[in-house]
Amino acid sequence: MKILLDGLRKFSTDVYPDHQKLFHDLSAGQKPHTLMITCSDSRIDPNLVTQTQPGELFVVRNAGNIIPPYGSSKGGEEAAIEFAIEVLNVSHIVLCGHTKCGAMSALMNPDSVKSLPSVAAWLNHAESTRRRCKDHSDKNPLKVTEENVLVQAENLKSHPAVSAALRRKSIQIFGWIYHFETGEVMIYDPMQEKYVRSSEVKSRADSDMKSLAI
Repeated sequence: MKILLDGLRKFSTDVYPDHQKLFHDLSAGQKPHTLMITCSDSRIDPNLVTQTQPGELFVVRNAGNIIPPYGSSKGGEEAAIEFAIEVLNVSHIVLCGHTKCGAMSALMNPDSVKSLPSVAAWLNHAESTRRRCKDHSDKNPLKVTEENVLVQAENLKSHPAVSAALRRKSIQIFGWIYHFETGEVMIYDPMQEKYVRSSEVKSRADSDMKSLAI
């Protein structure tokens, strides 16, 4: 707790004064441009990785960056997604998985969570991922994480707010994989049907970026 209290003091005395206008503006309301859905893993800091400021990202986090199909869960994901689209009018949704994901490891090794019934039940929402990857997960564990992002994108599209926004062409969905080891973010390219380095796409024109939507 002392670490947290020291952090609060530093924020109040050192950080906040340098960003006082930003926080003053945010007190009037939020207008994030992106809904980011990522894992609860403590090693991921969405604002740090994307170099964004408070107010730019509306974030949903859970074990394994899983989005249950609409109506299949009583969790808060449905409400957060609906609010982000219908009220906040975000124009992008990013589904971000990561390397060394404990949830994906547990998904492929159900015996490891036998004593954790809530975790096991939650991972059932990624059953499609497990079945798609069961033949090669031991040889390439990263494939499970990559496939899971695509599966969750499919689940996401079953949500009415997302479906309607896609129909209106007012939103785009992107799939990312964050690599702890290198700091690299891989982005799924539907045209190539594979993940490519973010450094390979950063120079694309805005019109070309649309081709990365999944």
